Amino acid sequence: MSTVTLHLHPIGAVVAFAVLIAISGTLWWMLHPPSSRAEKVAKVAERVLSHLVGSIIVVFSAEIRSEHMMVLAARLARRERAELLAAYVVEVPFTLPVNATMEVEDRAALDALATAQAIAIKNGISLRTETIHGRQTSQAVLDLAKRVKANLIVMGSYREGKYSGAPLGRAIEQITAGAKCDVLIGVEGQHGSLLQSETIDAVGVARKEVSAE
Repeated sequence: MSTVTLHLHPIGAVVAFAVLIAISGTLWWMLHPPSSRAEKVAKVAERVLSHLVGSIIVVFSAEIRSEHMMVLAARLARRERAELLAAYVVEVPFTLPVNATMEVEDRAALDALATAQAIAIKNGISLRTETIHGRQTSQAVLDLAKRVKANLIVMGSYREGKYSGAPLGRAIEQITAGAKCDVLIGVEGQHGSLLQSETIDAVGVARKEVSAE
C-alpha cells in the first residue's frame, strides 16, 4: 500500500486563505446587504420620533377643535408609550377675575375632555385631563407645555370668518410661533374619513356620560 504525501507551499497556503476570506466576505455581504439611503433615513426618523413623543399635549378651546387629532395622538401615545394630556383652555375676559366660574365655557370644557377620555379608553391608554382658565389661549398653552416639559403639542384647527388673515385661528398661529417643542396641526378635510368614525363614536359616548352627570 503506497502513501501519498502532500507538500503545501507557503505561497499556496496564503493564496488559499485569501480565497477563503474573499468567499466568506462575499457570502456575508449577500446575507447582510448594506442599508439603502432610504432605510438609513427611516431609522433616523424612528429614533427622532421615540424622543419626540415623550410627552404629548392635545389642545382644546372654543377656537381649537381637536377631537379628530385626539384619535391620532392616542394611537401615537399607545405605540410610543408616551404620556398624554388633554387640556381645554377657557379664555376669561379682563372684566372678570381669572379664576371666575364660567358655567357655559366650563361645561364645554367638560364635554370636550369627556370625548378625549372616551377616545383614550377606546385606544387602551391612560389620559390626564386639565381645564385651564387664562386670559389668552396661546399663552396658557405655552405655559402648560413648559410646565409639563412637553415634547409635542397636537391641535386641530377652527376655520372661522372672524379670524381675518389667520385661517387656522390666531391662537394656533401664536402657539406655533412661540412653542419650544414640535407642534402638529391637523386640518380636518371636508370629506375626510380616516379618523371620523372613531371620533363620532367617542363623541356619542362622551355626551351620554356628561348628560348623565
